[in-house]
Amino acid sequence: MQSIYPLKRQVRISVAIPASFTSDIPHLREKTLRIGLVGRALAIFRVDEVLIYPDVLNRNQTRDADLIKMILSYMETPQYLRKRLFKIRPELRYVGILPPLRTPHHPTKNKEKNLKIGECREGVVISSGKKGVYIDIGVERPLLAPGVRMKVNSRVTVTIKEKGRELIGEITNPDRVKFYWGYRVKKSSFPLGSILKNREYDLVIATSRRGEPVMEVIDRLLKRWKRSSKVLIAFGSPTQGLQEIIKQENIRLEDVAHFIINTIPDQGVETVRTEEAIYATLAVLNILAP
Repeated sequence: MQSIYPLKRQVRISVAIPASFTSDIPHLREKTLRIGLVGRALAIFRVDEVLIYPDVLNRNQTRDADLIKMILSYMETPQYLRKRLFKIRPELRYVGILPPLRTPHHPTKNKEKNLKIGECREGVVISSGKKGVYIDIGVERPLLAPGVRMKVNSRVTVTIKEKGRELIGEITNPDRVKFYWGYRVKKSSFPLGSILKNREYDLVIATSRRGEPVMEVIDRLLKRWKRSSKVLIAFGSPTQGLQEIIKQENIRLEDVAHFIINTIPDQGVETVRTEEAIYATLAVLNILAP
């Protein structure tokens, strides 16, 4: 593994986006492109989890949320594993326009000779037997993880242990990999207000045009950030801000968010798109709280 790769953050960052994120775009190609921009932002700024929440009560947004989840999951999956993990589906028709992530778990080398002892790779279990499981890790032959039983098509993280008569490795918890190792995609059936009321996150940052300019709260924000282990950064939809979305649950945003910030003060356009707000917010926080 090359040392140029960034280490994981000490703080676990989650980003919450609405299921209606692409509802204002009629064509699948443009929906795919917009979702792809978010996938790149998540990877660039080392986000650990993206949470897709329903933002319109009494309306079935399952289809919208499923599309976002599928495309973001496809992007996060290393290219050499996609054919095994994703079937041909009409929703993936335009994935060819998605930009590559080029994260540490998306290696470009596909030769066994380039593997290094101690290196981590993502893989998929292709067979299971008495010796253990054989795993496709994107090189000429599968890797053997001895003494392990797992279902075929299970995605795993492995560490290379031996190169010789057989390629040997062991199953590794991806949380223990010291480099940034991609994001996880989670679809929630609960609206954002209900999620935030559970107090799962030490720090909740809501983004809003009506929020306080980020530089005015930066000292308090950084103090809270340093004491947190799980941070959630929430974004609104193309048609509603977070205040309006939360209000549908008879909840005030001020009661469930620790900070409501504006990371694009004095914006020069009437509205800032969700994907634009994601880039601006994560860029600012990346500088202030690396």
